[in-house]
Amino acid sequence: MGEIALAAKITHVPSMYLSEKPGPHQGCRESAINGHKELKRRALERNIDTMLVIDVHWLVNAGYHVNCNDSFAGVYTSNELPHFIKDMRYSYKGNPELGRLVAECANERGIKTRAHEVDSLTLEYGTLVPCRYMNDDNDFKVVSIAGWCAWHSFETSREFGLAIKEAIRKSNNRVMVLASGSLSHRFNDNGSPEESIFQVSDEFYKQVDLRVIELWKQGCWKEFTDMLPTYNATCHGEGNMHDTVILLGMLGWDKYEGQVEVLTEYFGSSGTGQLNAEFPLDKIPD
Repeated sequence: MGEIALAAKITHVPSMYLSEKPGPHQGCRESAINGHKELKRRALERNIDTMLVIDVHWLVNAGYHVNCNDSFAGVYTSNELPHFIKDMRYSYKGNPELGRLVAECANERGIKTRAHEVDSLTLEYGTLVPCRYMNDDNDFKVVSIAGWCAWHSFETSREFGLAIKEAIRKSNNRVMVLASGSLSHRFNDNGSPEESIFQVSDEFYKQVDLRVIELWKQGCWKEFTDMLPTYNATCHGEGNMHDTVILLGMLGWDKYEGQVEVLTEYFGSSGTGQLNAEFPLDKIPD
């Protein structure tokens, strides 16, 4: 029987890769990178073998989609921010069996889902960035799930989260599930000064994000799930916040009682609100 052994909401900002490079921003995302490395340490300590990433940089317009190739390798340049991520090499193992099982469990629940094993279907940077810092030694197999759900309902994504939980329990894997996306996601306007790479684009978005984090720390999930549709619409949720919806669906939605542990404190990145945080697993309802 498989097990969800770690669950987290994580940042994937491309300035993490820029932070590695010589220049004016070298070291600027050390805290975010260290948060990823701490998640890796915990995953190894818990004998996790697979990382399942809900990636809001994978846009889909219909259905739910799983990239479960048996391997992933290539050289990646971001078409969105090629001056941030350029020529980033990667090579990871996949877990086709778990990916197919996720699709099977979702389809049994009436959620149209496709599992893809297509060499030319590559990974997006919402998966590649966390893999770079959590899976640099290829300790974990990788499954990537589309999290930018353009025309999907929160209700269906909640149910899809339950399908992920069911699939993991039916598998032989110990899995960390990562919701890879920001909090507020209103980028700075074009032409903003370079120092705005460290800012949130509006004080309102920042204050709402900070309140959300407090609710998470306190385990106030009924309050958070009630506000989530308005939060998403008002604060420009990345991928319509479906990564968070899927993660919380898996954990029990408003019946979840865990109190989140923040590993990387809230920070602004090119206008958006970011953090790394682990969701404890001892309060998931059956």
